[in-house]
Amino acid sequence: MSDSLSRQDQAGDGRTRVAVVFGGTSSEHGVSCLTAAGVVGALDPERYEVLGIGITRSGRWVLVDDAALARLEVADGRLPELSEDAADAVLLREGAGTGLARREQHGPERSALAEVGGIDVAFALLHGPFGEDGTIQGLFEMMGTRYVGAGVLASAVGMDKQVMKLVLAASGLPVGPWVALPPARWATDRAGCLEAVAALGLPVFVKPARGGSSLGISRVDRAEDLVAAVEEAQRFDPKVIVEEGFVGARELECGVLADLDGGPATASEVAEIRVQSASGFYDFEAKYLPEEQVALDVPADIPAELADRVRAVALATFEAIGCEGLARVDVFVTREGQVVVNEINTMPGFTPHSMFPRMWAASGVAYPELVDRLVQLALRRPLGLR
Repeated sequence: MSDSLSRQDQAGDGRTRVAVVFGGTSSEHGVSCLTAAGVVGALDPERYEVLGIGITRSGRWVLVDDAALARLEVADGRLPELSEDAADAVLLREGAGTGLARREQHGPERSALAEVGGIDVAFALLHGPFGEDGTIQGLFEMMGTRYVGAGVLASAVGMDKQVMKLVLAASGLPVGPWVALPPARWATDRAGCLEAVAALGLPVFVKPARGGSSLGISRVDRAEDLVAAVEEAQRFDPKVIVEEGFVGARELECGVLADLDGGPATASEVAEIRVQSASGFYDFEAKYLPEEQVALDVPADIPAELADRVRAVALATFEAIGCEGLARVDVFVTREGQVVVNEINTMPGFTPHSMFPRMWAASGVAYPELVDRLVQLALRRPLGLR
C-alpha cells in the first residue's frame, strides 16, 4: 500500500491532547513505563485526552491504547515492558504544530498512514539516554511540539554527570571531588586513571556518566575492586565517573517547580533517604522494588535552617543549568554541615510513590495538581530560542 495520509474523523471535544511518551531504548525502559502509568492516571479525563506513545526497546515508536496503559505495573517483581506488537506511531509536522498518525504493520506490507489528530503538548517520561538527555527535546523543538520539562541544553547538562559538575562548580556551587574516565583515556592510560581515582580515597562510587535510576553504580571499598566496578558501569555508558564517597553524610532531596506566571521557581519541602538495603546505598532495587530496604522521610527531620539552605542550593542548581519546568536536586549534608550537590534530575521518577511527587504533596501540591501544573507550564512556554 502507499504511504499516503488518510484522515480519520475526530471528536473535536475541546480537550487538550497530551501525548504521553514513554519506554525508550535505555536501561531505564521499565522505570519509564511505571512513570507513565502514574501520570496517565492523574490526568483529568474531562480536560485532557491522552495519546499513549511508547518507544520499544528496539526503538520503534508505537501507539499504546488505554488497555495497554492500564497494564503498566510491577508484576512478580518485574518492571513493565512495551510490546513490539503495536501499530507504528508517526509524528508529522503540520504548520506550526504537530500531528500524530498510525501505520499498521502486516508482514512485508504496511498500511497507509491514518491520521490520529493533532498534539497540543507532549509529556516525555523517558529516563536515561535518548530521552532525558536533550535528544527528544531537540526533536520536539524541530517538530513544533510543546513539551513538559527542561529544554535541550539543560537536559543534556543534567544527564551528563561530568558536564553537570563542571557547570555547577563554575557557578560557585559545591560539588564533591570526582574523576571522569572517558573511554579513550581508560583504554590508553588505565594506570593514570587508577592513580587519579586513588587520590580520591576510599570508598568511592563508580557510575555511568550518563545513566540514572542507580543502574550500573557500584560502591568500591577496596582498590582491587575498582576495575571490575568501572567495567560494570561501562555496560551502561562508555564514559564513567568516579566520585568520592561521603561517609556519614545525610542524603537529602528537594523538588523545584517553575512558576506559571514566569516568576521565580519554587522549592518543595526537603526529604531524606535513609537506606537499609544490603548494598548500603540507594540502588535500583531500593528505588523501584522496595521491600523495607529504604526509609523515605517526607519532610526530612532536619532543622529549619538546614532545610532553607538545601532549598536555596536546589534553586541555584536549577538556575545554573538553565532548567525549565521541574527538577529534583539531590544533595549530601556532610558531618560538618556542608551542603554538597550530588546531582540534578530534570525528569525525576514520577510515579505517585516517587520522591518528587511526595515532596510536593508534603508542600501542599497533590499529584494530579502537580501533573496539571506541568502541562500548563508546557502550554504557556514558547518554542524555539527563549
